[in-house]
Amino acid sequence: MIYSLIETAKENGLDPYRYLLWLLQNAPGLSETDEAWAEKLLPANAPKECYMTHK
Repeated sequence: MIYSLIETAKENGLDPYRYLLWLLQNAPGLSETDEAWAEKLLPANAPKECYMTHK
């Protein structure tokens, strides 16, 4: 499952490490308070600091 998350992050232009960090920090709180928690954690909803910086 982790490999799938990493590859999905890459395909969406996200830095896998930052995306996983954001995901793991936010998932527990959202799952307790929001019924649509899974949608909020999709790559399309990741904050801009999760995106890869281009050189």
